Amino acid sequence: MATKAEISHAEKIFSVLKKEYPDVKSALNYSSPFQLLIATILSAQCTDERVNIVTKILFKKYQKPEDFIKTGTEELEKDIYSTGFYRQKAKSIKRCCQALVEEYSGKVPADFGALNKLPGVGRKTASVVAGNAFGIPAIAVDTHVKRLSNLMGFIESDDPEKIEFKLKELLPEKDWIKSSHLLAIHGRNICIARRPKCLQCAVGNLCPSFNPANV
Repeated sequence: MATKAEISHAEKIFSVLKKEYPDVKSALNYSSPFQLLIATILSAQCTDERVNIVTKILFKKYQKPEDFIKTGTEELEKDIYSTGFYRQKAKSIKRCCQALVEEYSGKVPADFGALNKLPGVGRKTASVVAGNAFGIPAIAVDTHVKRLSNLMGFIESDDPEKIEFKLKELLPEKDWIKSSHLLAIHGRNICIARRPKCLQCAVGNLCPSFNPANV
């Protein structure tokens, strides 16, 4: 269990981040739980910006699970090619859509456990969809969340599941969904991998990794 000192440290940092990014939300563009599910699968090892460019066209062509199922694999691979790892992603999307049709009548289940069991959907994707599409308290651990959680002293681990559960110990449930977005946007804007802007960081005085040489 987290200590009082650890909880206090986390509360101070997230209090500042909330003020720094008051309107933070998912960086992925979507208009339905299904679109968010597909976009999140595509976001693996890819920037949200690139995913948004691809899905702007993709979601006009594929509007429901059946559309992905009936399309040839090579055609789908071509449509998502620029997101990287397109063969595996096409396979995951097709298998996921098949399960949605067979088990949930084509609807995305509003349940974390059910989401996590879908083919091609891991804890991160399930957490993104559960939290952002259905308001179910969840913390999605992406590369930014993993990196900043270590840099800010919340945990020393590269295990996404350990990081997820540690953050859940440190933060009140009402902040779980937003916490992922706060760390992600701060990671993109300020605490950039390889070139962090420590002197511009609003939580620099609270961060154990602060380095005045990083401008």
